[in-house]
Amino acid sequence: MLNIRYREKTNAWPGFVDLFSNLVIILIFLLIVFVFLWTTTNVFNKNTNAKKMAELEQTTQAQAEEIVQMTEDTVTATELLVRARDALETQEQEKAVLADTFEQQKEDIANAYEQKLAELTTQKNDIAKQYENQIAELQSKLQQAISDKDKLVEKETEQNELNNQLIAEKNNLSNRITELTNQLNQAEELAKQQDVEYVEMSNRLNKALADKIAELNAMAQYQSEFYKQVKNALGDRTVIKQDGDRFIVSSDILFPSGSYKISQNGKSQLRILANIIKDFEEKIPTDIDWIIRVDGHTDNKDVVRGTRGYTNNMQLSLLRATAVTNELVKNGVSKRRLVPSGFGEMHPIALGNDAASLQKNRRIELQLTNK
Repeated sequence: MLNIRYREKTNAWPGFVDLFSNLVIILIFLLIVFVFLWTTTNVFNKNTNAKKMAELEQTTQAQAEEIVQMTEDTVTATELLVRARDALETQEQEKAVLADTFEQQKEDIANAYEQKLAELTTQKNDIAKQYENQIAELQSKLQQAISDKDKLVEKETEQNELNNQLIAEKNNLSNRITELTNQLNQAEELAKQQDVEYVEMSNRLNKALADKIAELNAMAQYQSEFYKQVKNALGDRTVIKQDGDRFIVSSDILFPSGSYKISQNGKSQLRILANIIKDFEEKIPTDIDWIIRVDGHTDNKDVVRGTRGYTNNMQLSLLRATAVTNELVKNGVSKRRLVPSGFGEMHPIALGNDAASLQKNRRIELQLTNK
């Protein structure tokens, strides 16, 4: 509620009248004290004469009359001031009544204004709410219209894209048909050429197979002759044994235990094999590409930890096969005819774990074969 009250002003006039009256009384009292002191001082002065006493009495009488007159004037002034204060108090009371009346009227006006303002505010809010509802409805319709328009545009876009895709697919299909037709023509031409090439290739393949069969037959013939010469050269020796298409040399004859350095006895045995291989190199025609495989094998015992030069049986078998190859080359065998390889314990010829079986598995195998 709007409430504006009139602020009352403090009336200082009655207090001023009281203060003035008190000041007058104090002034009269001070004058009496002054006259009394002055008179007493002159009376008791030894040099004062009768003349001065007479003057003093006249002066005192004159001052007393003045004081009486001043007192009367003060009383009159005080009465006037009191009357004035009473009049002011009456005016202040009337003013207070008028102020209360004014405040009441002002409060009534303020209440009426606030009530009217509340009514107008309610009407304004109702109108604003109706306006907002109308705006919301119009916005909803606008959004729906925009959405419908967007959907229509989207459908038109999709239709255009579909038409473009159909046109592109039609063009691609036409191009593909043309391309397939060209490929078919090329394939027919290629088939004709391939038929000719197939005949030529078949002839070359048949000739290559015939040549290979002839080479294998020749190799088999030279293998038989090679094994026969080795067997005749070895005689009744038991350190090198023939097993089918390969010769087996015990590693214990060639190497000390756990070593890949050939012993003196092993070098003597390999020198015999080297001489046979050198003689045989001159007999085999140069158009036959042959080699002698030198395969190293070990038993299944683990390598002793800390052994220098190798860490497992696979490495030991390869080192021994390489050492045999190097020894044969040292004795005149062509290096390109020798191929060393190591198999470790992967291909045993004896399955037992007794000393005899382990000794059989520690071996070097030599086999004549083509590349």
